[in-house]
Amino acid sequence: MITKKLEQFLEEEIQKLGYEEKVRVIVSNRRELCDYQCDDCFRLAKIYHKSPMEIGNRIVEAIQNSPKYAEYFKEVTFANPGFINMTLSDTLINQQVRCMMEKEKFGMEMPSKIDTYVLDYGGANIAKPLHVGHLRPAIVGESMKRIIAYMGHKTISDVHLGDYGLQIGQVIYGILKDQKQVEEITLEYLEDIYPKMSSLCKEDEFVKTECANITKDLQDGNLEYQLLFQKIKEVSGNDCKRLYDYLGVSFDLWNGESDSYPYIPSTTEVLKNIIEVSEGAKIIPVSEVTDAKELPPLIYQKSNGAYLYATTDLATIYERMEKYHPDYILYVADSRQSLHFEQVFRACRKSGLTKNTKLEFLGLGTINGTDGKPFKTRSGTAPKLDALFEQIKGIFLSQKEDNKDMEEEDIDKIVNAILKFADLQNNRERDYIFDIRKFSNVVGKTGPYILYTFLRIQKILESVSLDSNISNHIYNEDDRKLRLHLLELEASLNSALKERLPSLLADYIYTLALLANTFYQNNRIQGLTDEVQKNDWLSLFNLTKNVLKEMLNLIIIDIPQFM
Repeated sequence: MITKKLEQFLEEEIQKLGYEEKVRVIVSNRRELCDYQCDDCFRLAKIYHKSPMEIGNRIVEAIQNSPKYAEYFKEVTFANPGFINMTLSDTLINQQVRCMMEKEKFGMEMPSKIDTYVLDYGGANIAKPLHVGHLRPAIVGESMKRIIAYMGHKTISDVHLGDYGLQIGQVIYGILKDQKQVEEITLEYLEDIYPKMSSLCKEDEFVKTECANITKDLQDGNLEYQLLFQKIKEVSGNDCKRLYDYLGVSFDLWNGESDSYPYIPSTTEVLKNIIEVSEGAKIIPVSEVTDAKELPPLIYQKSNGAYLYATTDLATIYERMEKYHPDYILYVADSRQSLHFEQVFRACRKSGLTKNTKLEFLGLGTINGTDGKPFKTRSGTAPKLDALFEQIKGIFLSQKEDNKDMEEEDIDKIVNAILKFADLQNNRERDYIFDIRKFSNVVGKTGPYILYTFLRIQKILESVSLDSNISNHIYNEDDRKLRLHLLELEASLNSALKERLPSLLADYIYTLALLANTFYQNNRIQGLTDEVQKNDWLSLFNLTKNVLKEMLNLIIIDIPQFM
């Protein structure tokens, strides 16, 4: 990584001055002044009791006198009150670009320790159709999984279906009421019966109690209910798999709440010292003295003996610890679940259930319509994913007559690109407005724009032979900007991993596409007679194409054959 190389160089120079400290080099936020900068003069000034200006000027003088200066830099200057500004030499830029061209994963440094990450995302409830609210956890979770794996770590992904809660009791109540046989339970029937029973429970206290009792009996092993439950899970689970497959989202584990039940006795044993009884229910106090507002206790078991979502989450964590010994467990879910996960995480810490494993909640904002409210259909419900896919497809096909002649597979890839880039270009914690027409455009910060850029570069490179031994020349400012941005790939990936923000990688991809288009528009590659320059630029475009392809895969975007 270019920043690490610069940091090593700076540390060697400042050690000669007697400063035994690490330094940090960052990309300049004012590219018109320099490429990279170091702001550590302020920190060094405090440690060594000198002014930032004195330290900064000494360091710059040492750099300028280094025998490696010309190889590394075009210019290094000190700027008040304490910044070291660095403009890289063409030689260093091209040395790093060449490394990216020649090495696997563009020469990125792999971790010295491989961590194991369990990622819990998806989280759909069975017996209910997937809707627009299920998009973000699936897309963000899948992208984080791919980024983590690309950076050299081990990943285990789990859909963790909601399959043992009250909604199952409600559906089973409806099946029994309608006297349906097991073989008559279809997806269409489940989509019809669940909302009916859910509404009925709100109106009729007796039915609500009956559904709760069915849920409890199911959890206790009632054979009739278990048979119905398995059929519900099979029918609904197959439809979930179909929709996740369309999105390119996959899971190593297709477990649900029900799979954690065998681990509840062992989990209870681990938690026994922090479990208390309150009004017949088992609870775990999780409030801490530093809380600005007291946290309610986690309810581990209801007074009627039924277990809750928190119980199964704790039992699932116990199972994951026993089977996978993870370094991290990441949960990707709606931000409104933050209280639940904070309670669960605190129970784990208090009991020692997770030992040194780090638990993280990656909260998600909502997807809103153009009115700024959560995205709904005209009937006031969240659109089903099937309907949303068809709506986007229809808008894309209507934009250009030629689009209707495209292969179905290519259309599906573009629909996916529209959806995924619309989501991943936003910080996952924030709400965002989903404007289908805007995100379907081939102009602007959209998935189609990036796909169009890739296909344009690919077309330029058709039937050309390249010599990877590029020269040390950089020919103009557009050329330089593109090369410098390519060098920032590893830093972008590291930031996306560290911050758990695929949006940082999406931003990198968009900027790369933008710079590549600007470069192409301002430089006529095909008309060049200088073969060295032509090879340099075509090789640069080939690297850009390869980076785009691999990074698009990390944000779950496949490339069509034609647009």
